[in-house]
Amino acid sequence: MNRHIEAYLEMHAAERGAARNTVLAYAADLEQLRAFAESSGTTPEAADSDLLGRFARSLHGEVSARTAARRLSAIRGFYKFLAREGIRTDDPSQLLDTPQVRPALPKYLSEAEMTALLAASARTPVARAAVELLYSTGLRVSELLGIRRQSLRDGTDTLIVRGKGGKERMVLLSRPAREAAAALVAATPGPWLFAGRDPRRALTRQGLGLILKQVALEAEIDPARVSPHVLRHSFASHLLARGADLRSLQILLGHADIATTQIYTHVLAERLGELMRLHHPLARTGSRA
Repeated sequence: MNRHIEAYLEMHAAERGAARNTVLAYAADLEQLRAFAESSGTTPEAADSDLLGRFARSLHGEVSARTAARRLSAIRGFYKFLAREGIRTDDPSQLLDTPQVRPALPKYLSEAEMTALLAASARTPVARAAVELLYSTGLRVSELLGIRRQSLRDGTDTLIVRGKGGKERMVLLSRPAREAAAALVAATPGPWLFAGRDPRRALTRQGLGLILKQVALEAEIDPARVSPHVLRHSFASHLLARGADLRSLQILLGHADIATTQIYTHVLAERLGELMRLHHPLARTGSRA
């Protein structure tokens, strides 16, 4: 790997707390740029705006708009890093246009499906605690698996978790979630609430995923539709459907920018449409001749 790209990725992981998957995706994106630059007889750190423009145009029709946007984001970050380190005096990525990306609608379960999932999860302490905590708090999977047993002492109804970028936030625990967590603490050893096969280590994402897939099967829900992120989306969607506002939801989800929370506005649109159908005089059958 190009040494400047490697240094940028190390910085991204160390200073910004980027997840491993994000770092791997950026590595692949910048490797594509390296290959493109070298095919043009230069290196990534010596590329000019013309080469970057040609690289951006080469993505059109080859990858999705979302992938192209991420790839260009990695490139911009790389050249900002080079300028900061004094390797370059300019930023050739400034004129790159980002493709318009339509935000994907979040996938979530219905309230009836969540009721079935909660009932099916009650058969084992680890499954019950995972589903209760994910659905009642909207935790990210990394936040859930990072919970230590000692943070749940004395039946606390609040929990401090470490989110993206190492930022801490407080979440509220419902009574069922507290009870499920306490039952898991009583049933398993080790420092982690969700312990792996080796109780000294936390459960892996893959291990949690398998647990949720099994619960989905028992609840007669397609396992492909159930994941930690789907439960986070279900938490947010159901709160909005029952009257929560976006600002409060932003805080509960730990979003730095409310624009991220706005992917859930489809739920608000559905709720407003239902209000119109139920309460507007012109929506009543036979109200107009």
